[in-house]
Amino acid sequence: MADSRTASKRYMFKIQRVVDIQQKIIYFLLSIIFAFGLTYLLVNPNLDKAQIYVLFLLFLSIGLWITEAVPPFTVGLLIFGFLVFGLGNVYSEIDPENASKMVQKYVQTWSNSVIWLMLGGFFMAEAMQKVGLDKTLFKLAISRFGTKPRFVLLGIMLVTAVFSMIMSNTATTAMMIAAVIPFINTLEDDAPFGKAMLIGIPAAASLGGMGTIIGSPPNAIAVDALNSHGFNVGFLEWMMYGFPIAIVLVFVIWEALIQKYVPKVATIDLSFLDEMETNSRNRIFIMKRRLVLGVLLLTLILWLTGKVHGIPASAVSLLPIMLLTMFRIVTSDDVRKLPWDTLMLVAGGLSLGLAIKETGLAQYYVSLLQGYDLNFYALIAVFSGLTIVLSNFMSNTATATILIPIAIILVSQDADILPLVIGFSASCALFLPISTPPNAIAFSTGKIEQKDFRFGGIVAGIAGPIIIIAVVLLLKMFM
Repeated sequence: MADSRTASKRYMFKIQRVVDIQQKIIYFLLSIIFAFGLTYLLVNPNLDKAQIYVLFLLFLSIGLWITEAVPPFTVGLLIFGFLVFGLGNVYSEIDPENASKMVQKYVQTWSNSVIWLMLGGFFMAEAMQKVGLDKTLFKLAISRFGTKPRFVLLGIMLVTAVFSMIMSNTATTAMMIAAVIPFINTLEDDAPFGKAMLIGIPAAASLGGMGTIIGSPPNAIAVDALNSHGFNVGFLEWMMYGFPIAIVLVFVIWEALIQKYVPKVATIDLSFLDEMETNSRNRIFIMKRRLVLGVLLLTLILWLTGKVHGIPASAVSLLPIMLLTMFRIVTSDDVRKLPWDTLMLVAGGLSLGLAIKETGLAQYYVSLLQGYDLNFYALIAVFSGLTIVLSNFMSNTATATILIPIAIILVSQDADILPLVIGFSASCALFLPISTPPNAIAFSTGKIEQKDFRFGGIVAGIAGPIIIIAVVLLLKMFM
């Protein structure tokens, strides 16, 4: 009987795989049809061949990102190939001798400063996890918030938010949920406080990522666009906007969660913190932990003081990469496990944004919009809301890639405001389990339903644009 059930499960699994593959193929074909259809509708004699190719690529990327017919990073690689092949042929007709040089810029996004900045962050995050520094800091921080449910939740969310500023928000969420799941398992099914934690952690991870350039890929997209248009935005400059926005939004979500889920009285047993793995106490391990802490602090200080010493943030990122590998805290095996797919997605997104800008495609459609009397503040609100809506259904990196090149040239004055708003708003998509990887991780525990995300998603979707726009405009007045 057992063999029969096993065989049946295997058979159903094979059927499901076939169905999934067929579904992916259908979605892929629909994305191509979608791209051809919209390109046909929007093309006109004023567009040259290069602009038409990029327009088609834009719609194809949108279709693939929305349907997830292929993984998001694969779309990034597709962008590289399409730009090199498609625009390479176009440029060969115009200037055969320099065609290869003309398309090199679309591949050189791999050497972009934001890529190296993010890579430095990945190395630090990996090192912190290997020596258990992340768990130690978590225990140290949480123990300071007492035992009342509301303050325990606040502590967990603030620690999550801060960690996500220097680590991948996906890795941060995985670590935090792993830390609290033993406690959640002691609660009754559908316990309100358990739901509050599983909603609050991914929300804080996504919102906390606003705080630094390395916290979230859309931040990197926005910074690259701003720097390429003459706005000098470094690590500290971004934090001056992002950190207060992130903290305020975390408090807003926290207040909403305690009103809906958290009991006003009682205390929380924090013994689950003692069950967290502390790892070895030998001398070598302690030395490695201290070294990682030293590298982390030194890197953060150099990032924050870039205006003083003049070393670019991307160059500072080489410091953790070299030191952590030199002392074999991060090994070659660890390097292979780094989230290279995220870098592929970001690099591809940068290439697409560059192509939209360099071919004049963004400028063309912006010129059409400039014929209308558009209120600046209404424009900011529309772009913020549109970013959040799109980011709930597709990659927030992809959303930023599409909207920022258009936004930055749409207004003549204060052109840096729209990219900032879009970059921050992209992290406010919390409505669905698929909206962000942190949401998906929380959902995978099986202790929270899809509908449970709607509350946090609505709060973030409403409060996010208001707070983001208010803080950006306010700080812009004094900076």
